[in-house]
Amino acid sequence: MHVVVVGCGRVGSGLAISLTKEGHSVAIMDKNPRAFRRLKDWEGPRIVGSGFDRDDLEKAGAVGADALAAVTSGDNTNILTVRIARETYLIPNVVARIYDPRRAEIYQRLGIPTVATVTWTIDQVRRRLLPDQDAGDWSDPSGQLTLVDRSLPDAWAGRRLSELEETGRLSLVAVTRAGVPRLDARELVGQEGDVLHLAVMLDARTELDALLEKGRPT
Repeated sequence: MHVVVVGCGRVGSGLAISLTKEGHSVAIMDKNPRAFRRLKDWEGPRIVGSGFDRDDLEKAGAVGADALAAVTSGDNTNILTVRIARETYLIPNVVARIYDPRRAEIYQRLGIPTVATVTWTIDQVRRRLLPDQDAGDWSDPSGQLTLVDRSLPDAWAGRRLSELEETGRLSLVAVTRAGVPRLDARELVGQEGDVLHLAVMLDARTELDALLEKGRPT
């Protein structure tokens, strides 16, 4: 898929590099040409321009693009960019980075996908402070299967995450790393700050917590 990333700060550059490594076509845009210094060995398009300038967006491949992320330092810029992407270019998957969580909630209700930086940071800090209180987000009607989030303990950094799985009882669904969800979780080695998303049978919840605490397979 082709992705347009608007904003080449730490988030935008990291997102672009990550998507490229996963095999996607990525064009990145920023008003400041110096911002591109964060891209090392970058071979994709780099457009000096604005996310709400249609000519610049079209240079980045907005026509026919599959996704767009607006991650500049300005909330208004990001929202306007996403609206143009969705309404003018009919890009199906869009997201705007928003610093003000109150505004982010409003935009979410209006159907504009957002990531509120402050809200996300608070959630990540909470996960690190209270790792045992990470809650399940979904359970099946029987209550036997639950999807849970767990912060990766430091003891698991450097270990293959596939070692967490047990057939029929524990399954690693995805990993969020540096704010970016990854579906290749079974192929990854754990890194500090990872958030694990797991499908767990009810009778394996205690086993999962013990496994994470010990930092090695049981």
